[in-house]
Amino acid sequence: MQHEARQRGVLRVYLGASPGVGKTFAMLDEGQRRAARGTDVVIGYVETHGRVHTEEQIGELELIPRRTIEYLGTARQEMDLDAILVRRPEVVLVDELAHTNIPGAQNEKRWQDVEALLEAGICVITTVNIQHLESLNDVVESITGIRQQETVPDKVVRQADAIELTDMSPQALRRRMAHGNIYAADKVDAALSQFFREGNLTALRELALLWLADRVDEGLDRYRDQHGIDSTWAARERIVVAVTGGPESEVLLRRASRIASRTGGGEWMALYVTRGDGLVQMDPARLHKLHVMTEDMGGTFHTVMGDDPAVAILDFAKAENATQVLIGASRRGRLSTLANPGIGEVVIAESGDIDVHIVTHDQARKKRRTMRRASELSGRRRACGFVMGAVGPLVLSALLLATPDFHGLPTESMLYMALVVATAIAGGLVPAVVSAFVSGFALNFFFTPPLHKLTVASGENAFALLLFVVVAIAVSSVVDLAARRTVQAEKASAEADALSVLSHSLLHAGDMRTLLAGACELFGMRGAAIIGPDGDVSIGYGAPVTDLASADVTVRVDDESYLALVGRSLAAADQRLLKAYAAHASVLGERRRAMKESSERRVLEETDRTRTALLAAVSHDLRSPLAAVKAAVSSLRNDQITWSPEDERALLATVEEGADRLDDLVANLLDMSRLQMGVVNAHVDEVEVEATIRTAVATLAGRQRVDVTVAHDAALLAGDAGLLERVIANLVGNALTYARDDSKVQVDASTAGERVLIRIVDTGPGVPLDQRDRLFEPFQRLGDVPRGEGIGLGLAVARGLTEAMDGTLTVEDTPGGGLTFILDLPGTRSVLGGGQP
Repeated sequence: MQHEARQRGVLRVYLGASPGVGKTFAMLDEGQRRAARGTDVVIGYVETHGRVHTEEQIGELELIPRRTIEYLGTARQEMDLDAILVRRPEVVLVDELAHTNIPGAQNEKRWQDVEALLEAGICVITTVNIQHLESLNDVVESITGIRQQETVPDKVVRQADAIELTDMSPQALRRRMAHGNIYAADKVDAALSQFFREGNLTALRELALLWLADRVDEGLDRYRDQHGIDSTWAARERIVVAVTGGPESEVLLRRASRIASRTGGGEWMALYVTRGDGLVQMDPARLHKLHVMTEDMGGTFHTVMGDDPAVAILDFAKAENATQVLIGASRRGRLSTLANPGIGEVVIAESGDIDVHIVTHDQARKKRRTMRRASELSGRRRACGFVMGAVGPLVLSALLLATPDFHGLPTESMLYMALVVATAIAGGLVPAVVSAFVSGFALNFFFTPPLHKLTVASGENAFALLLFVVVAIAVSSVVDLAARRTVQAEKASAEADALSVLSHSLLHAGDMRTLLAGACELFGMRGAAIIGPDGDVSIGYGAPVTDLASADVTVRVDDESYLALVGRSLAAADQRLLKAYAAHASVLGERRRAMKESSERRVLEETDRTRTALLAAVSHDLRSPLAAVKAAVSSLRNDQITWSPEDERALLATVEEGADRLDDLVANLLDMSRLQMGVVNAHVDEVEVEATIRTAVATLAGRQRVDVTVAHDAALLAGDAGLLERVIANLVGNALTYARDDSKVQVDASTAGERVLIRIVDTGPGVPLDQRDRLFEPFQRLGDVPRGEGIGLGLAVARGLTEAMDGTLTVEDTPGGGLTFILDLPGTRSVLGGGQP
């Protein structure tokens, strides 16, 4: 086994966040360094993409000729695996690990070719981008909108002997792209506006860093397991801060955040330990607030279950390989800490090599005052208790002395004991202790031989007196505890009833999802949902709840919906609290309906304002072209003037231009009216993209300045041809208006996953970032259009018609100046189920 392991080649992977970061260049540079040291290095496959610096880096390295494969009538080239195995170099450079080979090659995937080389004892240096890892395929698609068809299993890269990240900032990568160092010039604009957007590159870079950091952690954990290392290794600072939900919790969270920020790359986790029965002691709203606060400051919030908080904290910290634990200073007094060590003392004693920080706070400084909390009993009851404790034994002694023939010492002892218990019930523990000592004195002085002396003749009587005092104090403490618990229970019940009554007025600060999250936290459930009358889930949280039958607990919210939870069954005692949550949910539902009605009213108000603005704008913008048409027609009809053919053509052109402006204006007004009324219905069908674009451009002045480029895979989309033609005409017309007279307007179409992107690119003056959103508002010209050049409806209509076709219309800067409008529409495969030609 060891011999085979030594014969296997070494795999080195250059991992990049995106194309263009320099993986191939780094691989070739590594090959050059090894060749300079005398290592036999060959190039099995390299893809330079025509980049000059990459081609120069090949230098004098030996290139293994590629294998030619006939496929679908064309000659394709792939890496020649057999030739490399025959050549048997020490190191081979293989680019693009995730590549799919042409049918007819020895293996389906290039990573399988690499595995064959490694098994043959040949070391391999290769490259791969983070978006090609199988486990991240869905994540990358959600970020970029593009699903990678070529992927490599994570285990192939994870088992590499060395993984090196080739990194570059998004800004530097976009500059390389703009300078033409990655793609050809005709592809730069499309790449910058699609895959190479700064947000995409930042997210991919973070994915690459996190994935590599996790692999490093796996390697560290594997090494510690192999060598039986249980102690914490502070490879990077991990801080666990234990919170109780008390007022000091915010102080602890902020302190943990500051410590983590000073350690440079450290991470911190907030931990709340709930009881073993699944119910939390903290108010759910308070727990949610701490959760949000933790995430806002860059930490993560965790909830674990444990009967012993100190043990749970340590177990969690060791499982996370934490280096530091933060705990708030105890509120307990010194004597109680000596008798029963608190959480902080236990964590310090058992922490081992984990640093424990005891953080002081205002509540800790108030601990003495806290420990001396007021009794649950009223001041009047305590005063009555002291009177009973001090005077009661004397009164009882007088009564017993007046009737000596009716009782003996056992009866007398029990009567004094009953008095102590009565004092405890009336006034609490302290008056009962006073009563115990006074009763013991009276019992000794008046009824224990020798009488009227504090001495005791019999040792048995002395022990009985001592036992009387001890039992009296013990019984009084139990009675006092029971009395206080009864008062607390009554108070809690009253508070719960009050909360139930006041809940309607308190719900304005919450939402349904927060309510469901609070129910899950409080009852220890995995998921919760509101299920409507048809069995459909209107909103959910946590683990999915498909229907009422699959729920462990259900409670009616109103006549049409239920609150359903999954995770465990609830005791009957918890049903009352669950019904309170259902009442909250019912009120929230009413609140949401009220908000919807309010929103509808706002829409009606906005429609009225739009109509008012429309009348104000139309009064001028209709008059201008009408006046021009009328003047031209009147001139032509004037028999007293003889017009030359050139003059007649000019006047007729004026009439035509005015009529066109009126036609465009009326069309936009009608479209805007239909959009406002919500009656625009798109008739979705296959639309030929290039034909529609050219038809829309054909009627525009300046159409000779428009260049149209449509990729083969973007020839069709799913939409309404008429609506799409109107949208493109408005956008291209807008671009022609603002672009320089000597510049071109570029219209190109490409695909992004199952979507088709149509970009209208101009090189005009652009629009400031803070005014971008106003571009698509009705009657907006942003001060850049002369009066009389339309009423600012074109872009608003374009966006509305695009949304009617299930698309989006966005805008971004054109590299070098100007604006690029991006139409994102569904492809035929995603909507109609068809394929591309």
